[in-house]
Amino acid sequence: MREYNVVVAGATGMVGRKMIQVLEERDFPVKQLIPLASSRSAGQKVKFKGSNVRVEELTHEVLSQNNIELALFSAGASVSKEFAPTAAMHGTLVIDNSSAFRMEPDIPLVVPEVNPKKIFDHVGIIANPNCSTIQMVVALKPLHDRFKIKRIVVSTYQSVTGAGKKGYDQLMKELNKEEIVAKKFPYQISFNCLPHIDDFQDDGYSKEEVKMMKETQKIMGDDSIKVTATCVRVPVIGGHSESVNVEFEKPYDLVEVREILRKAQGVVVQDDPKDKQYPMPIWAYDKDEVFVGRLRRDESVKSGLNMWIVSDNIRKGAATNAVQIAEAWIAGKQD
Repeated sequence: MREYNVVVAGATGMVGRKMIQVLEERDFPVKQLIPLASSRSAGQKVKFKGSNVRVEELTHEVLSQNNIELALFSAGASVSKEFAPTAAMHGTLVIDNSSAFRMEPDIPLVVPEVNPKKIFDHVGIIANPNCSTIQMVVALKPLHDRFKIKRIVVSTYQSVTGAGKKGYDQLMKELNKEEIVAKKFPYQISFNCLPHIDDFQDDGYSKEEVKMMKETQKIMGDDSIKVTATCVRVPVIGGHSESVNVEFEKPYDLVEVREILRKAQGVVVQDDPKDKQYPMPIWAYDKDEVFVGRLRRDESVKSGLNMWIVSDNIRKGAATNAVQIAEAWIAGKQD
């Protein structure tokens, strides 16, 4: 199999390190790993296949050299906006994990289980969706194909790891009663829930909520789906949970819903409440699947369904989804 020179930008961050781990776990055909980060982190080492690889500074010059064929970016929207076009201009396929390009009309927003054909519509950049959106659409797309979704109401319970290392550190320091020098959250997160993820807009919605609403329509390829969201940060170490209420246009049978989900790529059904079997972040942690349970009919509308969806936000919600896109891109090149 042909091997590729691969950049990981943001290599010392929580998602960047996980990207490198996933590349190794999935035996991605890496010829040379080129980990990049800010000048503050340059010189650090990351482990890859038994070796300590030096992290270099992310610069335009580095991206224009080394015959880089693939770049996984997870360094924030402002960094992606500055550096991703340079990489793409030099023939590199960029898979970007930030919000920088997600809603650009000519840039595909991809979840491989949902819209894999969009991978080949790229002009040098492919956007990785928001972590909460990814796990929801993986579970909903097969149901949409069968019953057509009319409306989605989602409430999220998002791990502190979704806010990066600073979010994780704040929770740990609070629990250990240590001094917090740089707060990530505006209030205490330990023993608390914050209905506040990203900045608030004039209409009262947070940017995180708007991401879920708009990204879902784009990924599903259906602007007629109505989506509303409330996103909440909770003191959980790893894994996002979502309470999802779906209204279908067509009538459905719960037995068929469970069967569709059991057959769906990337989905694991855990739905036996009598035996206390339902998805939880502690079970989804460090796994790539999307776990679905608490399936029950919503009797308040004609064809309503309640679901509970859980997934590891750092893996499937970020790193693994990006690597899966790269794998599908390679497979398409070989066909």
